[in-house]
Amino acid sequence: MSRELSIGTTRIGDDRDAYVIAEIGHNHQGDMKKARDLFQAAKECGASAVKLQKRDNRSLFTKKLYDSHYDSENAFGTTYGAHREALEFGRDEYVELKKLAAELGLTMFATAFDHKSADFLEALEMPAFKIASGDLRNIPLLKYVAAFGKPMVVSTGGGSLEDAQRAYDAIMPINPRLCLLQCTAAYPVEAEEMNLRVISSFRERFPEAVVGLSDHQNGIAMAMVAWTLGARVFEKHFTLNRAWKGTDHAFSLEPVGLRKLVRDLKRARIALGDGVKRPFPSEAKGMLKMAKKLVAARDLPAGHVLAAADVAIKSPNDGLPPYEFDRVVGRRLTRALSEDDNITFEDLAAQ
Repeated sequence: MSRELSIGTTRIGDDRDAYVIAEIGHNHQGDMKKARDLFQAAKECGASAVKLQKRDNRSLFTKKLYDSHYDSENAFGTTYGAHREALEFGRDEYVELKKLAAELGLTMFATAFDHKSADFLEALEMPAFKIASGDLRNIPLLKYVAAFGKPMVVSTGGGSLEDAQRAYDAIMPINPRLCLLQCTAAYPVEAEEMNLRVISSFRERFPEAVVGLSDHQNGIAMAMVAWTLGARVFEKHFTLNRAWKGTDHAFSLEPVGLRKLVRDLKRARIALGDGVKRPFPSEAKGMLKMAKKLVAARDLPAGHVLAAADVAIKSPNDGLPPYEFDRVVGRRLTRALSEDDNITFEDLAAQ
């Protein structure tokens, strides 16, 4: 089976450009104008998809946690439940944003954090489902979402290879449309904990799954490394202002960063080439000036037998290449040469 996956009308595979997901999450702060602006900016940056997060807060959290006092500079409510509800969009908002995404030519989907949220998203005919790292071990939710038959993008932060295998084994018999994302669930993550070689391990262990990176690092450089290791889906948190209120903004990309990420990932695919070493036409002009040829080191009479000291190596590169040096030395000239004249095999007597 080929390692590929289609989300909406886009096919993801080793021979295609990277699939870049602008993870908006709750960076819209519960504000529809900001959400619309984020969608528009993501499109302008070249993202493949935009992603939100959906929670049924009352069923997701214990009553104690839901009602607990929430004292944080990033709080949107005085209790944790009120904070979460302030950030949550309902059906009307999702319908409007889904319509906007279609108008922009973007794919929109969301993370389902619980069964009720999964039902909510399926009723809206979302083209794919994201599963957060915190649910890697939530086999009941994985199987429930898999039964919808939609592509699943599963983050593996906080988990082991055995956890990833368990999730894979639970999903694949029901729904083989799977992408596994290497992820470290730290916000932001330090370079020494990104463990990008897991991408190679995933590709070897799960040959039927597309592999990608959920990248919580500040910056975009590590995504290029991930591409060379075989990641084809990239999820990056996205904001319009890193100084906005909220925990995710500080490690999110602003539009200039997302635009560069999309650009550089496209360049990475092209730049890797086909592995066949060969010269390119664009190199010819520079190599004419920089590379060298074999010329007469001084005026030489016809009949002279060339010694090493009679042959100079000089630019430009419009004559015999220097690797022919040993084939020239010891040969007799058939005509006189002036200093700096090209030495050619036509000027040399047959051996």
